[in-house]
Amino acid sequence: MIKAIKFANVPVTNQDRALEFYTKKLGLWVITDTPFNDKQRWIELGIPRAETKLVLFTAPGQDKFIGGLMNVTFSADDVEATAKEMKARGVEFVQEPQKADWGTSAIFRDPDGNQFVLSTP
Repeated sequence: MIKAIKFANVPVTNQDRALEFYTKKLGLWVITDTPFNDKQRWIELGIPRAETKLVLFTAPGQDKFIGGLMNVTFSADDVEATAKEMKARGVEFVQEPQKADWGTSAIFRDPDGNQFVLSTP
């Protein structure tokens, strides 16, 4: 029986730049940073209070997936306050927080142009 998502993959062009963004601007922490091959490292990041990890890695032949809307939604109890904090750290939002009947959401992007939804739980 499936009980959780172990990790979500985020394809990136520059692992060092991505690592700095995800740790310093989003507040994730490094769980694993180890060589994978002669071109990349396997980088797993932890998310506060979550079991799911984020992996900064581009599988061979998957470069075409860099820079679009990712199938990953981050959650925060207060999207507006979290977006404000993230903007203060230099995170670019392509959609400001918007309230709807079901909750609040916003969309931000990483240095590679990967876009993520930030939503209420």
